[in-house]
Amino acid sequence: MDKTELLLKSLTEAHGAPGDESEVRSVMAANLPGYATVTTDRLGSLIAEVPGKSASPRVLVGAHMDEVGFVVREITKEGFIKVLPLGGWWGHTMLAHRVLVQTRKGPVVGIFGSQPPHLLADEDRKKVIEPKAMFIDVGAMDGFDVVKKLGVRKGDFVTPISDFQIMGNNKLYLAKAFDNRIACALVCDVLSATKPKTLAGPLFGVGSVQEEVGLRGAATSVWAVDPDLALIIDVGIARDTPGSEGGAEERLGSGVSIGVFDAGMIPHKSFLQLVIDTAEKNKIKYHLSSMERGATDGGRMHVSRSGVPAVSIGPAVRYIHSHNSIFARSDYDATLKLALAVIKRLDEKTVAEMIGLTRNAKPAAKAGKK
Repeated sequence: MDKTELLLKSLTEAHGAPGDESEVRSVMAANLPGYATVTTDRLGSLIAEVPGKSASPRVLVGAHMDEVGFVVREITKEGFIKVLPLGGWWGHTMLAHRVLVQTRKGPVVGIFGSQPPHLLADEDRKKVIEPKAMFIDVGAMDGFDVVKKLGVRKGDFVTPISDFQIMGNNKLYLAKAFDNRIACALVCDVLSATKPKTLAGPLFGVGSVQEEVGLRGAATSVWAVDPDLALIIDVGIARDTPGSEGGAEERLGSGVSIGVFDAGMIPHKSFLQLVIDTAEKNKIKYHLSSMERGATDGGRMHVSRSGVPAVSIGPAVRYIHSHNSIFARSDYDATLKLALAVIKRLDEKTVAEMIGLTRNAKPAAKAGKK
């Protein structure tokens, strides 16, 4: 494996449900350059700063650290575990998959229980079971108390088990949590490729918490950084599998997905055009994408303080919000190239022209006064 593959392996195999991102944060911190100043906000989002030549513009490049997971809500008297979903799950993707329960005594392996087809009525085979109706089996049996023996209790976090794999088509990777550990890796690579005082202003790399349950870490981390612009890195949705509708351009190998609309944010028009122009000028493969449901951290960041112009970019990924996803390495490389090229263009004059003001602009004088 090369350096990028090792980083993706470390990040995707880390477990980080919303509210339990410390393992992911440690991996990110270990892969940031030594010259970056690394802190956290009070909610746990990672904030790394590479100083610029001056104090502005302040540019944020962000990714969320959490993955879709679960939290224990009930333990039955027989020892089976009922959970609540953290993030958007579809019942079809869950049954019979292995999970890891993070208990006070250490991680415990379990599986989402499923009935064999021999016991199912015809009408039941057609149903999608809701996550709340499912259960996790961690080895329940008479005489074995999972609470006392394993330390399982309400509030414990649960995440899928899935190892990082390079596929037979070695241009493609398979793992859990590509949403959004791909972007976590890209933030590390962007900062590692940015030497101190080579940009006009400081560059902040953010790994936010609790994105999958309402963009919560985005709200606190952007307030702490107070950026002039935010470049959000998140995954696009590949629509190149049988049964997918529309989005013919959103395919593995299609380069960078540049978001033009999602349910949480309309990107800043001038900033979006700069991103597109930069991709075309540097001959970086890209496509434009939209997402009717769902949002990125930009949904919170762009309405912070007096407003933070934001654009979302990233690679298209198959099967997000499940135990296993697939994406193409070429799309990772294209996203990294575009992010670095965009950030390099963001000097004070360019930013001021895009957003129509400067950070220290003075209010206009009142009529009749000199």
